Amino acid sequence: MATLSFNTTRIRTPHKPLSNFISLTKPIKISCSFFRKPSQNQAKLGLFRSESSVSTPNEVEVDDEEDDPTAELSYLDPETDPESISEWELDFCSRPILDIRGKKLWELVVCDSSLSLQYTKYFPNNVINSVTLKDAIVSITDDLGIPLPEKIRFFRSQMQTIITKAGRELGIKPIPSKRCLSLLLWLEERYETVYKRHPGFQKGSKPLLALDNPFPMELPENLFGEKWAFVQLPFSAIREEISSLETKFVFGAGLDLDLLGIEIDDKTLVPGLAVASSRAQPLAAWMNGLEVCSIEADISRGCLLLSVGISTRYVYATYEKTPVTTNEAEAWEAAKKASGGLHFLAIQEDLDSDDCVGFWLLLDLPPPPV
Repeated sequence: MATLSFNTTRIRTPHKPLSNFISLTKPIKISCSFFRKPSQNQAKLGLFRSESSVSTPNEVEVDDEEDDPTAELSYLDPETDPESISEWELDFCSRPILDIRGKKLWELVVCDSSLSLQYTKYFPNNVINSVTLKDAIVSITDDLGIPLPEKIRFFRSQMQTIITKAGRELGIKPIPSKRCLSLLLWLEERYETVYKRHPGFQKGSKPLLALDNPFPMELPENLFGEKWAFVQLPFSAIREEISSLETKFVFGAGLDLDLLGIEIDDKTLVPGLAVASSRAQPLAAWMNGLEVCSIEADISRGCLLLSVGISTRYVYATYEKTPVTTNEAEAWEAAKKASGGLHFLAIQEDLDSDDCVGFWLLLDLPPPPV
């Protein structure tokens, strides 16, 4: 069984060609189609630096400043070139903590995908607007001596208006996306090590802004493939393919496997979905702009669901429900669970090809506790 946690080392793997795909079980033929509308045509986590504290309902004396759950954080890895941090991950939301007025505290949490940048700041609930956020973003750049990012990813649809307005006024492109994995895992870690220990913590408090799980929609025409298959790759081949994204002109996105601390044996088979199309290049290009998050086999409805952005799900493909296809889908989901939620999407010109036009490494994560 795979485990997932922040790791203390990050190792880059050398480039090698993509290994052959391996079928999930023995090769079978599945009657399947892409959905169409009917007829009618903790390396970094160990580097927290406390900077200041905020008022709390009860005054607490803490000898070790770094252990103070009320402390705020402003940190940049000294070995990181500030100019290299061009994309941020951001959350601006209430926390299960009451301030001295008995009102919920809000918190701004900012990092980059490598956690070289880490910033947190508390706010009272009566100053939550785009102006406050814009000023805070500028303060981060001033305090840490880093440039404004080119892009900011965020995962809460309810905050889209505020984040988009603040970002655009600063010339920053806002990207709604659940591919904020470093941020999501950091929030989970902060819930256990910071929020629960805060003197204003409210046990049992539910998140104010819960994540959306919308009803799946019809797949747009430009995203149709022609054939698909459940496949698997050894974890060693996954590392090689992610490394190749940096050296080959391939559409897609990887994950920092070492930072995420995904502990899987190199021989473990990671499940994925291979999609073939005679127009693989434009299909991969369209997919590249969608912030692909995850793929799920909906066994009850006999279809595959594609999650993109923060609140969009598509019926990506359908198949005829039979005992064979149901077993295949169940085995695929079980393999994904055994891999700690890790899976992939590969777009190819032919299912028998060893090469990909697009490759996305994906990870299922539960919603954060805050």
